[in-house]
Amino acid sequence: MFRRREAVPFAFVAEADRFRSNVAPPPRERATVSQLAARSLVGLTVIAGLAGSLLLGLPALAPAQAPSHSQQTEAAHR
Repeated sequence: MFRRREAVPFAFVAEADRFRSNVAPPPRERATVSQLAARSLVGLTVIAGLAGSLLLGLPALAPAQAPSHSQQTEAAHR
């Protein structure tokens, strides 16, 4: 009950790697003025959000300064 091995021609696989189509893809459509404006507005919004979060977040990341009030009692002053 042995299986008979048949020779399989793999030449078509080797040729498929070298195959180049002579059909060119269609040219890309140019973006309209409204699409370009929308893309630039989205980009500016993202950049403004990052800049705003950086400006608002920097004071929170700054090292704490000495508080103007102290928690010492009157007994510590005497």
